[in-house]
Amino acid sequence: MPFCTSDPTKFLLDGDTLTPENLVLLSHGKHKLDLAPEAWARIHESRALVDKLATCGKPIYGISTGFGNFATVVIPDEQLAQLQVNLIVSHSAGVGAPLSVPRTRMLLVLRINVLAKGFSGISPETVQRMLAAFNAGCLSYVPEQGTVGASGDLAPLSHLALGMMGMGKMYDPTLKAFDDAAAVLKRHNLTPITPGAKEGLAMINGTQFMTSLGAEALVRADMLVKLADVIGALSLEALQGTPRAFDPKIHAARPHPGQVSSAERLRMLLHRDGENESEIFASHENCHRVQDSYTLRCMPQVHGASGETLRMVRPVVETEMNSATDNPMIFSETGESRSCGNFHGEIIAKFLDYLCIGVHELASISERRIERLINPTLSGLPAFLVEKGGLNSGFMIAHCTAAALVSENKQMCMPASVDSIPTSAGKEDHVSMGGWSARKCLRVVENVEKVLAIELLAACQALEFHRPLKTTKPLEDVLALVRSVVPHYDQDRFMSPDIEAVHRLVKSGQVWNVVAEHLGEPKALEEVHGWLRERQD
Repeated sequence: MPFCTSDPTKFLLDGDTLTPENLVLLSHGKHKLDLAPEAWARIHESRALVDKLATCGKPIYGISTGFGNFATVVIPDEQLAQLQVNLIVSHSAGVGAPLSVPRTRMLLVLRINVLAKGFSGISPETVQRMLAAFNAGCLSYVPEQGTVGASGDLAPLSHLALGMMGMGKMYDPTLKAFDDAAAVLKRHNLTPITPGAKEGLAMINGTQFMTSLGAEALVRADMLVKLADVIGALSLEALQGTPRAFDPKIHAARPHPGQVSSAERLRMLLHRDGENESEIFASHENCHRVQDSYTLRCMPQVHGASGETLRMVRPVVETEMNSATDNPMIFSETGESRSCGNFHGEIIAKFLDYLCIGVHELASISERRIERLINPTLSGLPAFLVEKGGLNSGFMIAHCTAAALVSENKQMCMPASVDSIPTSAGKEDHVSMGGWSARKCLRVVENVEKVLAIELLAACQALEFHRPLKTTKPLEDVLALVRSVVPHYDQDRFMSPDIEAVHRLVKSGQVWNVVAEHLGEPKALEEVHGWLRERQD
């Protein structure tokens, strides 16, 4: 059980069962963290072996030798602690803007979860101090740039460790700002970490930077796959399309699970003879048009493909979240320290590149639906969805914004993982570039959220030109939700706040929750998605 049975505000990490949703939940800082009893036992056992190996007189990588190209340099016993300190300070070479506070929490949670597996050789005292820092809300300053995903995310994880050692900067939850790390720790009665043998390496070897960002991207993308159907259904109604292409017989003949799910969702949202009636559909049911454009007719095939992408990415991310990524690995049962390559980020880099490509397509097809909504030749509606065109420009530039975001995404969908650049004097001669893969994946996801928000605004505006006719009950409910935060666009006004308001509805799960019960699907978890309304990325 991830939650402590005696205290539901406490979350127990065991190294084996953490999910992306758990990680996003923990990023808002409303839960305390601890380890499961079995995890503490594993940590004690592996640390006892490291203490034994550190005094055995043999050179063992990461314990009594230098690192990387210095692996053949044996370090005297009296300098083993200094070796670990030097490792952290020298590897804290990241640049750029810091991770947001929620994302730093995720990074720290994921690193502690790896330590809970018992292969790192870290001391229980050091883990206790990491947990205490998390529970106090004191978080290290971690620059976003500087990892190539070679021996894991060395630079960001070093910065994560640096603050807890009382160096560099830390976020102070009382000040709500970064301050000198030593001062922050003292202010909150926290003891700085003093790493012993192997402990510096135990805190920084792994893929937790790329994996934590990838987990967030996955959770947010999962919501977008479902919302694309909801928003696409609104556009289809506004454009007087037909739901006939979503007939279950059609999709049973090509039964890709994502396609089948998308078609079923669209059928449930749109007009069906005898139930879920739409006055708009009834008004044009017998018109001369035989079939709709691809952006309407092929929604199950396109949205479903994005859903299939997520289905493939999820088990990879979940496995990596609960994997040991250290080098060397400590096997207390056999008394061994083994050098390995579990830190390499290739699999996460590859699958996050794949996620980028998959989720981007939701924005690509959405932008084309926006074009159909605002183009009077294609829609039969007022140009740019506004009365008195010419005096008013309506959704003209909102569409340009969507087009700009889609174009940005096309550039960022170039796979990062096809690149490699040797580092560490050729010792790290193949790297994953997983850090950039994860960072751009999140940027693509956020751009998709914004494009879908613009389509939602445009579709609601277009539907109202069909008044007094109404669409189906679930889609009317979505329209009412949008109108609760953004009024009808009857003349030109400052549009950016409208887009931002609907973007919050999209990413928080509120739009989905309006239709989820009608579709017989679970609502978005408020504790996972709801806080995104106010979050600053």
